[in-house]
Amino acid sequence: MIRAVAVAFLLCLALASPSAGAQFETDTFSTSAGDLTITFIEHATLMIQWGGKAIHVDPLTQYADYSRLPKADLVLITHEHKDHLDAKAVEAIRTDKTAVVLTQACASQVQGGIIMGNGEVRTVEGIRIEAVAAYNLVNMRSPGAPYHPKGQGNGYVLTLGNRRIYVAGDTENTQEVKALKDIDIAFLPMNLPFTMTPAMVADAARAFKPKVLYPYHFGETDTSTLADLLKDTPEVEVRIRKMK
Repeated sequence: MIRAVAVAFLLCLALASPSAGAQFETDTFSTSAGDLTITFIEHATLMIQWGGKAIHVDPLTQYADYSRLPKADLVLITHEHKDHLDAKAVEAIRTDKTAVVLTQACASQVQGGIIMGNGEVRTVEGIRIEAVAAYNLVNMRSPGAPYHPKGQGNGYVLTLGNRRIYVAGDTENTQEVKALKDIDIAFLPMNLPFTMTPAMVADAARAFKPKVLYPYHFGETDTSTLADLLKDTPEVEVRIRKMK
């Protein structure tokens, strides 16, 4: 309890301080084991707080002053691209007790991490983590060379109390994504030409029906297009946050 109060106090200071940069948006959800708060930092960078733990997803120093944010109990890195992997940011929030979950391709840049492959399931820091394949089917650097080859990147499903959160990383609407079950909160990328079009995101959402869908990592893509595409899918609530 004391740790949870301390973490919440530090977060309030960080978000309120002018020197910490822009004031980040947050959403809070109830779970069977207490409130879950998501801080929307920018692009693909998130902070999730639950059960007295701080979980940082793809932390980047260009988006936040990590000296003013809670230290990490858990860090998740989806893949090795520089807009997702920043070793300096990891070191800024890491302690000797921090668990870092990453891919094989990230391991040369961040030492001492827990490598998870596509489809692997682990419990880390008391949190069930499922690694979901993240890759391109259509969008290519050149013929036969996808921006994100299959087998290199992960999305992650976290079970936090009775809530399941899916953070997709850089992927398209693959069979692995569309086969997900019982997702309460989903983050799906919509940054062209590297990830999904709004139509691809809508197709994925219609398949696995997250209760709340956040498009993220969306660059200059018009997010209103996604909301329009899903207006006839009432089981999926689309929420737009500042996640360019």
